[in-house]
Amino acid sequence: MLTGPLLGLAAAFYFETDSTAIRIDKPGDSSIPSGRFSPAASGTMMVHGRSSLGLSPMPTSDNPPFPATLRLFSVVVIIVLIVGAGLFFAPMLVKPRWPWAVTPFNARFLGGFYTAEMVVMAALLFWNRWSPGRLVLVMAFIFTVIVSAASFINLGYFNFERKAPWLWFLVYLGSVAVSGLFLWWARDRPSAKGVTLNPAWRSYMPVELAILGFYGIGLLLFPLTFSSFWPWPVDAFHAQVYSAIFLAGAGGIYLVLRSAPREELLVLGLAQFLVGLLAILGLVITDAAVHRINWTATGTLCWLALFGWICISGAFKLYAASQYFSSQPAS
Repeated sequence: MLTGPLLGLAAAFYFETDSTAIRIDKPGDSSIPSGRFSPAASGTMMVHGRSSLGLSPMPTSDNPPFPATLRLFSVVVIIVLIVGAGLFFAPMLVKPRWPWAVTPFNARFLGGFYTAEMVVMAALLFWNRWSPGRLVLVMAFIFTVIVSAASFINLGYFNFERKAPWLWFLVYLGSVAVSGLFLWWARDRPSAKGVTLNPAWRSYMPVELAILGFYGIGLLLFPLTFSSFWPWPVDAFHAQVYSAIFLAGAGGIYLVLRSAPREELLVLGLAQFLVGLLAILGLVITDAAVHRINWTATGTLCWLALFGWICISGAFKLYAASQYFSSQPAS
C-alpha cells in the first residue's frame, strides 16, 4: 500500500535547470523553470527553481529568533535526554536509575527514541528560531502531554520513595509548561515561508499522517490491542507512552504538510530517520544478547516494516531538505 507513494517520491528525485525567465510557482503548479537565486524587490531572498525531490521553492519570510531563554531550556532538555539515550547505549548503567522497571527491549526502544529527540533538540539549540522551533516545540508539547497523562494514569509503576519518579514528573510537567508557553507566545505568527510540496509529496504525506495518527490513537486508547503484534511483550503503560512517539510525528507531518520551511523538513526527516533506524537497530542488538525474538513471525515482520517505512520516509525528507538547504543560506 505504501510502495506507490514512495516510488512516486523517488521519481521526483531530479534537478531541472534552464536559462528561461525566473518565476515563483503558484500553489499546485509543478512547472518550475530555472534553478538560480534572485533578490526580491522587498529585500528578502527569493529562491527559484526546483530542488531535488520536487520541492518547489517559494519566497522565504523573516524567521525571527526565539528569546535566548529558550536556548537555556534546550540545554537543560538535552542534558536530561542524554540520560534517556543511555538506555540505548549503556542500558545496564541507566536501567537501575530509571523511574520505573524496564525490560531490555523496552529500554533500548526508549533509548533510541530519546537519542533521536536529543538530536532534534540540538537542532533547536543551534537555530533557536521560529523555524524549526515551531516544529520542535509542537512535537515536544504533544509528546510530553501524552507521556505525562500516561504516567498519571499508571502511577502504580512508580515507586515514589525514590527520587527518580519525582524528577520524572518535574521534568515532563516543566517541559509541557515551557513548550506550551513559547507556542502561546508565538501563536499569531505565521510559519516561515519555505517550499511548496509538489503533487507527489502532497499525495503521500496525508497517507503518512493518517497512518501515524491512527496508530498513535490506537496505542493510546487500546494499548494492548494495538501493541499485540510487537516482537516483545508490551504492557499498557509502555504502549501508551509509545503512542506519544507516533502522535508527535503525526503533528510534525501536519505542520510540514501545511507549510514546509526547509529547516523543518530537515529536522522532521532527521527525527523520523533516527527513530526508525534506532528502533530496528535496538531490537537487533538486544536480541543478540537475549535471543527471544522470532524473526519470521508475522508480527515481527509487520513491526520491522512499520519502522523501516518510518526510517525510509525520514530519509526521503532528509535528502529533499538537505538538497534545498544547501542551495540557500539559512534564514
